[in-house]
Amino acid sequence: MRLAQLALLACLPMTAADFRAAAAKIDITPQTSQWLMGYDARKSTGVYDRIYHRVVAMSAGNQQFYLASSDLCLFSPQVYDEVAQQLERELGIHRTQFWWSVTHTHAAPEVGPPGMYKALLGRSDHEWDREYAAFAKDTLVRAVKDAKSKLAPARIAVGQGMAMANINRRAKDVDGHISLGLNPDGPVDRQVGLIRLDRADGSLIALIANYAMHGTVMNGKNLLISGDGPGTVSAYLEEKLGVPVLYINGAAGNIAPIYTVYPDPKSGHLSELKVLLGDRILTANHSIGGATADVTMSMFENTISTPRKEGLVWPQELSRYSSETGSPMVRLPVRFLRINEVLIWAAPIELFCEIAITVRNQSTFANTFYFGYTNGWLGYLPTAQAFGEGGYETRTTPFTPNAEVDITQGVVNFIHGMSR
Repeated sequence: MRLAQLALLACLPMTAADFRAAAAKIDITPQTSQWLMGYDARKSTGVYDRIYHRVVAMSAGNQQFYLASSDLCLFSPQVYDEVAQQLERELGIHRTQFWWSVTHTHAAPEVGPPGMYKALLGRSDHEWDREYAAFAKDTLVRAVKDAKSKLAPARIAVGQGMAMANINRRAKDVDGHISLGLNPDGPVDRQVGLIRLDRADGSLIALIANYAMHGTVMNGKNLLISGDGPGTVSAYLEEKLGVPVLYINGAAGNIAPIYTVYPDPKSGHLSELKVLLGDRILTANHSIGGATADVTMSMFENTISTPRKEGLVWPQELSRYSSETGSPMVRLPVRFLRINEVLIWAAPIELFCEIAITVRNQSTFANTFYFGYTNGWLGYLPTAQAFGEGGYETRTTPFTPNAEVDITQGVVNFIHGMSR
């Protein structure tokens, strides 16, 4: 067994006092045709529904935290680094205090250079749109500033629910061949994690909903900008609740929506996700216990080093995420956020759900959530069993079968250390 190599990059101490929170939402729907991310290269011909950045800000004592959820598919860690540097320069927000997640809709524009996407999939031979990338980054900075400016006394509540809106997507044939499809017998994570922020008077500020599901209700024949399943659910919840709802995807590397890869919203039953997932989130929200203003927060970033797949040409601009000393390694940054007895961890990967479930089951915290697709994208991270079976995800990864043990042990060991 290979033990994960851990390097503590930043550790911000727990604080408790004057809990405050706020939320912001800003439209990032393009005005012009854009290259869409997630399938083969194709350009948009219009807009089905509008897409947004949604941001939550929290502070306790001298500590602050900013979480962004964007109706995008993915972006290079280089893009995250650029925004994080700007926020630190302009607002003094340390990178560990800023997490940028995407809903992983496959009907949204590319943002920035392809990075690992081209290295792993060989796509994106066209020039990327500098204007839209600058717009996406600038609007996100504006949303963070807006949320920061509105911080006010608040309370937080945490809970869980369950929804049957997803399914394992690694279909297995009689000869053992694995292909993208539907596998009702495969592992799946149907937990909904909820974080609710209330004002001091009990009125709602924002809701954060964590659920593992690819944004692939529609397939590559769709040419309309859309938030797909996650965006549809967020918009529905916002209609019901009247506040921003951040959809944070989970370990969805091997999980699809139960309606998946249809050519258009109608045939894909897109609206039915409002019932299958949206109403389940509303039910879980109603059952959350009392909120508290007694809040402690701490943030950490660790690097877990794990072997790199042989023959992979690593993008030079992402050198900070790789080590060439000795055997080539991927340096995977893993974030941790502790809020009272809630533990959230995040990484820039498409993690298989079994790994996140194992971490949750071994966690010492009452609530443990995994935020996927966060702070960039470095490909899929499958289980060792999946590597043995093969399939699409094992071809679009920079990792090796060692990665499951490395990340599981590294994350669990760190969580146990935090709880001491």
